[in-house]
This record gives sequence, C-alpha cells and structure tokens, in this order.
Amino acid sequence: MSKSLARVTAALADAGLQITPFEMGDCRTAQAAADAAGCALDQIVKSILFAGAESGRLYLFLTAGGNQVDAAKASALAGEVLGRADAKQVRDVTGFAIGGVSPVGHLTPSPQFFDPHLLDFPVIWGAAGTPRHIFPIAPQDLLRITGATQAAFTA
Repeated sequence: MSKSLARVTAALADAGLQITPFEMGDCRTAQAAADAAGCALDQIVKSILFAGAESGRLYLFLTAGGNQVDAAKASALAGEVLGRADAKQVRDVTGFAIGGVSPVGHLTPSPQFFDPHLLDFPVIWGAAGTPRHIFPIAPQDLLRITGATQAAFTA
C-alpha cells in the first residue's frame, strides 16, 4: 500500500469510519472515476486547490464532479485573489500528486469549502491519495470530518 493511500485510510479510521478504498485502475478524470465506480459524475468529489496570490496559502474546494469552481466566488470566500496551485506546491502541502488529491489526510491542513450539491447524494466518492483509488462516503460524514464550510462557489 502506498504511503498516500495508507494516510487516507488512517485518516478515515481516525474519524471513526470503516471505509475500504476501491482500486479502479488509473483514472485521471472525474468522468473516468464515475464510470469505474458505477455512479453519477456529480457523486465524484473533486479536490480543487487554489493558491492565495498574496499569502501563498492553499485553499481546498470540494466540488461535485460536473461542477467548476468559479474563481471570483472562490476568491471572495478566501478573502484574497486565488490562482491555481502548481503541482509542486500541491504535493508539498497535501502530500498528494495532482490526480490523487484526497479530501482527507493532508500533510498540512488548508481552509476547505464544500459544494452543497454533494449533499444531494446518499454516497459520494473521493480520491484516496492516488490516481487509482477512490473511497465511498456519506456526504454528511465527509463534511463532518473535513470541517469544510458549505458555500456556493461553483459557476
């Protein structure tokens, strides 16, 4: 088991959840992950990271697979102009490579925002630390264990 996958599994267990990640092969898009999981595109949790233009701090936006983060709305929530975080910064802060960024198990916590549309489903699927693994979770559980703030930030 990779260190990233082990960290996600431990974070879920530490939160009192007995969840086993699912290996699906190399899926680098939300649609590919949805196809592998046999679920709707919007049941895939995309972990989108933006960097603050002034602070350099990362902000994590957990959004439904078919939604796009609106940069102006995201910046308003963060209180500073945001731009996409680069791959090195994502790995340094979260411990995950782009394509496998999990909503849980980050090396360094970042402010998190949660797309309310994810609450429309009984089960959603998040990346489990690698581009090949996802895990099922009730959206209310993910909201609880991440401490994310529900907010309208999609286009």
